[in-house]
Amino acid sequence: MRRFAHVAAVVVVAVLAAAACWCRAGAPPARPRMYFADTASGRPFSKDPAVVRFKGRYWLYYSLPPYKGKASKGWTIGVATSHNLVDWQKVGELHNTGEAERNGFCAPGAIVLGGRVHLFYQTYGNRQRDAICHAWSEDGLQFTRDPTNPVFQPTGDWNCGRAIDADVIPFKGRLLLYWATRDPEFTHQMQGVSAAPLDSDFSRGAWTQLNPDGSILEPEHPWEGRCIEAAAMALRGGRLYMFYAGNYNNQPQQVGVAVSDDGVRFRRLVTQPFLRCGKPGEWNASESGHPFLFQDKGQDYLFYQGNNDHGKTWYLSVVPIDWRDGLPVLAPEKLPPR
Repeated sequence: MRRFAHVAAVVVVAVLAAAACWCRAGAPPARPRMYFADTASGRPFSKDPAVVRFKGRYWLYYSLPPYKGKASKGWTIGVATSHNLVDWQKVGELHNTGEAERNGFCAPGAIVLGGRVHLFYQTYGNRQRDAICHAWSEDGLQFTRDPTNPVFQPTGDWNCGRAIDADVIPFKGRLLLYWATRDPEFTHQMQGVSAAPLDSDFSRGAWTQLNPDGSILEPEHPWEGRCIEAAAMALRGGRLYMFYAGNYNNQPQQVGVAVSDDGVRFRRLVTQPFLRCGKPGEWNASESGHPFLFQDKGQDYLFYQGNNDHGKTWYLSVVPIDWRDGLPVLAPEKLPPR
């Protein structure tokens, strides 16, 4: 009888353990602390995050796709605010203004300079003619467009003349503008950089292309495929760090990191992705891509986009970054608690 009871107890424990494993396996994957998507299009869909701190709040700018009944044609830019960097509330949308934005605009890079929010963003829907535009705001929501838009397009026979995915950072008295372009055959995506005096108005005549003869970073490793885009810049210890998206969307796109002493010549810190896509079934299984690096109160944060359905939906999230011996380290435990 005691032997039977012992065997039964073992069986019960085994069944409970199996059930617990089944529950864990069958449970929906954990969502990150920040899991934001605009649903104006009828589905969760937000891409290309950019974040600033302005007038006591955090501001998130992101790409919003075309949808039926939309007030503007094509892609536009959505705006949300937060008090803790993870819980976001949509507060508005930017609409097409001027000829440059006629077919759409998206992929914002944001920075606060001189008491204003400056957006550097791309036109969309013009293929080789897509270019970088500039706008500024006194309140974070209403933006005045630069009358010279678009303010930058690259030159040189090594590229197709297109510029997308803007990000800017002050460095040694200049504002550096990072952008992605493609080769003349429109197959490979790579990085370039331009500069304008920090005390300029950042209009079209202010920019000088610093890489007239070739890209500053292009795909080399298998995980990068045929694409490097979406430079996300950080200044630390006098050096510039570029977090970048490797590979085209959902192939999968993942985040790498490179470093430079002058803002033009970059070398990779690692040959593998710094921020990987998720495992099968996780929220970002299809990609972790298009980063934006935000520095605030001594802490760095890497914002990025992800999905697990090959682009039917897109969510935005964030992970804190620490630094050890000149190398970035993921520090998710530093997010605010639920």
